[in-house]
Amino acid sequence: MTVSTELSKEGMQEALTAFLQFHGSSAERISAVREALDSGAGKTMRTGFGKSITDLIPLEFLVPDVYRRWRPLVRDAMQFVVMRLSSERLAPKVVEQLELPTDTPPERRLLRLIAQVPGLQKIGQVLARNRELHPSLRRALSELENGIFDVTVSEIRHIIATEIPAQIKTYAVKIDRSLLAEASVSAVVSFTWRNPQTRRREPGVFKVMKPYVPSCYAEDMKIIQQLAGFLTRRHRGRGFNLTGVADTLTEIGLLLEREVDFRGEQATLSKARRTYAFTSGIRVPRVIEPLCTDTITALTKEDGAKVTEAMAHATEPRARVAERLAEALIAVPAFATGNKAIFHADPHAGNLLYDRHTRELVILDWALTDSLNQEQRRQLIVLTFMMMLRDEDGVCRAVERLRERDSAAALPKGRIIRNHVTAFLHRMPFFHVPGAMDAMRLLEEIGFDGIRFPAPLLMFRKASFTLDGVLEDIAGFPFRMDSVVPRYALTHPVRASLALWSLLSAGDWVALDLSALTVGVRVWATAVQRWFTGPHWLAQEPRFEVPPA
Repeated sequence: MTVSTELSKEGMQEALTAFLQFHGSSAERISAVREALDSGAGKTMRTGFGKSITDLIPLEFLVPDVYRRWRPLVRDAMQFVVMRLSSERLAPKVVEQLELPTDTPPERRLLRLIAQVPGLQKIGQVLARNRELHPSLRRALSELENGIFDVTVSEIRHIIATEIPAQIKTYAVKIDRSLLAEASVSAVVSFTWRNPQTRRREPGVFKVMKPYVPSCYAEDMKIIQQLAGFLTRRHRGRGFNLTGVADTLTEIGLLLEREVDFRGEQATLSKARRTYAFTSGIRVPRVIEPLCTDTITALTKEDGAKVTEAMAHATEPRARVAERLAEALIAVPAFATGNKAIFHADPHAGNLLYDRHTRELVILDWALTDSLNQEQRRQLIVLTFMMMLRDEDGVCRAVERLRERDSAAALPKGRIIRNHVTAFLHRMPFFHVPGAMDAMRLLEEIGFDGIRFPAPLLMFRKASFTLDGVLEDIAGFPFRMDSVVPRYALTHPVRASLALWSLLSAGDWVALDLSALTVGVRVWATAVQRWFTGPHWLAQEPRFEVPPA
């Protein structure tokens, strides 16, 4: 069957619906749509489908009111992705969306739309714990943490048999006939093997790259790289500073690159095990090196359930588990003494297990990691202390030292930083003690006004926001992550002291001492100023209006 090339943009939805009344199989329909996409009418057809998507998945549902001014940009980004997807990937989505029942909820349509689009799935995982999203959308996106189903166990078993046939025989590997879990890039299947060191059969899991991922990732990376330029050209002069958007897209690109570097993850897992070897209540899987390849990672099988679900029935206090997780993923790297402090850059709930029997947390999926160098950690510590002391000058200096250096004049950037710091501290509740998360929010605001920060800092910032949402779900109530780092320092005084003395210079200590001596004057001046702002100034809550990650 052929499709007419005389399809107008206005009649695209009606034309496609009429076309799909053709009583063929879904495969035949997909083939026909693919033929149309490759024909002279392909561009028009793609444009029409892109417009239809924003009707089927309304922007008012997808983008919360706090980010409403960014809806035109999100709309254009969605349509851009549709315009650039290959015909092989887009045709099944066209047919599927129009075959779904008319009353299909928008969140279900969204999950089907981003199936086998790893780049969009990764964005969904990052956003899943964003408190501003519609509750039904958050629930749907949380399924991306461990509810993706787009490969079969036969496909995964075939890859393993093809990649390591000799090892399967040597180590008497027996692979399960059902998948244990799926993620955006890989599928996990259990197995047993004969460990020559212990001479016993032991359980393990294979993390296997999905067969469609290499080609899909290449296309996703290309689209993401082109998207920043497209949005900049289209929205120039419309009140958007798209430097922060470009940085976010760059960050997503980094995430995608590291997701497919299985050898890199295997090396990182070994480092992570050493990092947490003496951290009570934390486990990291061990790599089974003889069974690993460039597309397969073999690991010890770790017992446990998804932490946000396991805590609903746990006997251990939920707040204590949330605190321990924050200590492991934030405080441990913060107080590292080496030149590089590794941190987990993708701490969504699907990568975090809780073992009820041992009361241990298991941290999975170390593909997405990065490290902060000593200077970056030094300035983050100074920034956090200066925030606590509400020292505007000290905060500005720390932010200035954290930003990337470039050839642009420093004066305008310094003015931008100063304006944001002043406004941020001014709107903060009087009795609120700022902390590390406030520092991250400040950097987020400044970044979306054109100030660039190093990629590791971008990833640490996003990981902190992701973890913040997970911790609240674990605890069952608003959980303040800012309190964890000081508490960790008090309970681990030797480690904290060594880290602070190795990271902070004499000049830093002098600046902090002077700031602490004058904090009373600043607080008094703030109180006098706010006395005239109204009777409710003591209870003011800060408002953070930044674009979605």
